[in-house]
Amino acid sequence: MSHSADGERVLIAPFYEGATPFIEEDAFFSPGKLSSVDEYAANPRFLDLQEELRAVLFTGVASLASSRYNSPAPFEPVNVPAPGLSKQSLDFTRVSIPKVRLINYLKNWISECAPYLDKFDEARHFGVQVPIIAQRSPALFYAILAFSARQTERKTCLEKSHDSLELYQESIRLLAPFLQANDPNVLVTVCILACLELMSVSPRDWRRHIEGCAALFDSFNINGFSGGLLQAVFWCYARMELCGAIVSDGAESTVLHIDKWIPTISGTSGSKESEEKLIKDLFFHESRLVPDMHANWAVYLCAKTCDLVCRQTRHLELGELDEYDTRPSIEQWNRLWDELQYWNEQRPPAMLPTKTTGTGGGQIFPEIFFAHWAAISSNQLYHTACIMMLEIKPAIDRPDPDRDLLHNGYDLDRTVRNTHHCWALRAAYFPSYLSYVAGRVRNFCVVSCAPLLGATTYGAPISGDARTPGYSRKK
Repeated sequence: MSHSADGERVLIAPFYEGATPFIEEDAFFSPGKLSSVDEYAANPRFLDLQEELRAVLFTGVASLASSRYNSPAPFEPVNVPAPGLSKQSLDFTRVSIPKVRLINYLKNWISECAPYLDKFDEARHFGVQVPIIAQRSPALFYAILAFSARQTERKTCLEKSHDSLELYQESIRLLAPFLQANDPNVLVTVCILACLELMSVSPRDWRRHIEGCAALFDSFNINGFSGGLLQAVFWCYARMELCGAIVSDGAESTVLHIDKWIPTISGTSGSKESEEKLIKDLFFHESRLVPDMHANWAVYLCAKTCDLVCRQTRHLELGELDEYDTRPSIEQWNRLWDELQYWNEQRPPAMLPTKTTGTGGGQIFPEIFFAHWAAISSNQLYHTACIMMLEIKPAIDRPDPDRDLLHNGYDLDRTVRNTHHCWALRAAYFPSYLSYVAGRVRNFCVVSCAPLLGATTYGAPISGDARTPGYSRKK
């Protein structure tokens, strides 16, 4: 039995002295096996609506191409009209769902859904500003209701409920006029709809579901330093991007190239080294002001790692030349490794653990407790990136396997010790997939985390048998 930082109990598989549980190698889950695909993903109506949304987004992007929208100045928040400027109220009459149920979905958005999207955002833009904007944006209003309805359906296993589909359809129908109006706040709606789709589709298909988002962020020139609500929305999107890149296992980088995650850097000498230093300084400066930005920096560095893995994979397996960065691979590796260690060394107090204990006495992994949601996931991402880097390190200096295991162990412990409604678990299976943990006992610990991940994140049961020995759903 272990305890998370917020007091919730998490029961994990016991380890019996002298007994080594037998785990088949195939039981070590891959992203495909960890996917939470259900009947919703095969629903013809859902599939049609996905294609309709995709068509609406790319049509909107095409219409924006001739009159490209200029982003707000860096660090300038996107203003929300003050109370009294807009008299429009929430409209519950566009769908056949009873109003009382819609109100419950709205409550669920504020109490359950928004906090997950605000995980890296202390300002809580999704929980505070988005409902305000939804009063004058029906498309956004029905998007948050659709997301909340889908989360409720999955969490309570309501197989016969189709409220989310009806709300999803209505949001898409209302979206086109907002795209034509060149309103950058439409990105909020699109990002939420993308999150909804990712609840039910296979991780292998995630890339397709974020391509429309990527095209819109590019068209509106919104990046991770745009300020205010749209900056928060960008980093929510970026985390989805990162998930897709990791799952691709080196085959793909991010849809929106990482160069577009940051504002245009001026004053460089044209070298990659000077550009990287300016970007590092930019993140460092912002992370001193807002600790959340240090967590976003981890997202960026992990995405940058995925990009390096992809370029090296394509060079080694397809013989493609690396035209993006012509420096020797060992130099690229060393520079990025130094950036990752700099991130770790410069963590502000909010990103540091509140308690750490060692191993021994039957303790397989260290215990590490974090109080801040963003600290949990950002430290997981740091170790995930380190594992990926160690796996591709040039043969001139092969890594120590124990160092790989160390990063994996830290990542897994953050998972089971810092559940926070168990949403910290969503990021945990990536490092588990990336690095085969040596030893059957450790494997059993890794696999035992998987049912907890599937049973508690997005309210979705994991595919396969969730009755792993020693696991019990928290009552």
